[in-house]
Amino acid sequence: MLGKRKRVVLTIKDKLDIIKKLEEGISFKKLSVVYGIGESTVRDIKKNKERIINYANSSDPTSGVSKRKSMKSSTYEELDRVMIEWFNQQKTDGIPVSGTICAKQAKFFFDALGMEGDFNASSGWLTRFKQRHGIPKAAGKGTKLKGDETAASEFCGSFQQFVERENLQPEQIYGADQTGLFWKCLPSRTLTLETEQSTSGCRSSRERIIIMCCANATGLHKLNLCVVGKAKKPRAFKGTDLSNLPVTYYSQKGAWIEQSVFRQWFEKYFVPQVQKHLKSKGLLEKAVLLLDFPPAHPNEEMLSSDDGRIIVKYLPPNVTSLIQPMSQGVLATVKRYYRAGLLQKYMDEGIDPKIFWKNLTVLDAIYEVSRAWNMVKSSTITKAWKKLFPGNEENSGMNIDEGAILAANLATVLQNTEECEHVDIETIDQWFDSRSNDSSCQVLADGESAEDQTKAAEQKPSSKSRKTELNPEKHISHKAALEWTENLLDYLEQQDDMLLSDKLVLRRLRTIIRKKQKIQNNKNH
Repeated sequence: MLGKRKRVVLTIKDKLDIIKKLEEGISFKKLSVVYGIGESTVRDIKKNKERIINYANSSDPTSGVSKRKSMKSSTYEELDRVMIEWFNQQKTDGIPVSGTICAKQAKFFFDALGMEGDFNASSGWLTRFKQRHGIPKAAGKGTKLKGDETAASEFCGSFQQFVERENLQPEQIYGADQTGLFWKCLPSRTLTLETEQSTSGCRSSRERIIIMCCANATGLHKLNLCVVGKAKKPRAFKGTDLSNLPVTYYSQKGAWIEQSVFRQWFEKYFVPQVQKHLKSKGLLEKAVLLLDFPPAHPNEEMLSSDDGRIIVKYLPPNVTSLIQPMSQGVLATVKRYYRAGLLQKYMDEGIDPKIFWKNLTVLDAIYEVSRAWNMVKSSTITKAWKKLFPGNEENSGMNIDEGAILAANLATVLQNTEECEHVDIETIDQWFDSRSNDSSCQVLADGESAEDQTKAAEQKPSSKSRKTELNPEKHISHKAALEWTENLLDYLEQQDDMLLSDKLVLRRLRTIIRKKQKIQNNKNH
């Protein structure tokens, strides 16, 4: 009789190797013999292919996670996603993260997310969390995670050799990176809200979207922003055709852009737009996309055009703060322009801050951040590439800090605005650079007063009031004009041949009408 086959437990790396060999055409039977496992086990690995690849990509390969033999998930998956996002952000910024800090942050997120259960951020939980995501021990002992300068220098050298070998021009070299944007955020210290901050009517904004910027090394080809929100179709999108938005919009529950979303963006948007741009420049339709090393991105082999001429390259781990182009001031400049535009919109409408926040929708934010991305100068993007592409910086023009100029101009405007005379450049800079929903960013909580609800209702007409009929023989009120303007905006959002500039003009008119309505209401009172 044949002896009983010895039980073999495969590592994650073994499973990935089997998946690769299956794709190469090696049979189930041959693989079962090579690895000493049953054919049914090989078939199970093929069945769970996507899950295995996703798990492997979600871990830092330098941590030895490939030696693991199981893929146990967390009991609180949403908490796990938020925590790894937070941890990666601290790692990118070089902020020390100890086990105690990690446990406290987990408890904070658990309470903030309103999760149910008896969660205990114990040492056991911390150990399992680190094992799930391949976090090395040093990262849990308060060691400051600085950028790896050696790895950055080595990559710069190899990347420059790659560019020369492939004969790539700056027009053919692209970079992309993502960041979180707390879109419903205004500076409480800039506005006259001191009396509001101490009440329960205001709370820190936690409404966030993910934005991904992508441009080539010349800064002359900026692809539309990729925006990811939690809702598949937010209420503010009612009547809006997603294909008509000035951005590429996706929805997902995860903290960062997930693999399936990124791959769809790459294949359906990035590749076609790059091919079109290079063709218009008379260049070979050949390009490289440089990406950070976030766990959500697919393997390099999975991302390429059908002809293999458009590919991706990944930066090594822990060099984002040193050489990732979009992290060298580009993403920060987009956020500055967004916040400046948001504040300008508030001042133009001249309404109560709480009403302004209440009326502000994610659709407004999408248009505003799209405008902000369009305003980023090509010279700012070119300078961001100087460490990776030093030969290109000579064309970057004067070394002008867009953010500093923007802060100075905005401070001047505010100092000439009633009740905002105390604002200075330092205050604006502090707000511009706030990375999250801190105490300087306030929004209206759900528990507002009846008086506030009445004021908001006066600003935004109900669905019944939209039925007002146009009669040219009568005087047209601001309220009626606002209704028609919003109806027209809804109409434009449904059309696939309307220019972004047309929509922005109409949005500007809506702001003017709101301001006139506010002035009239003040006179009546």
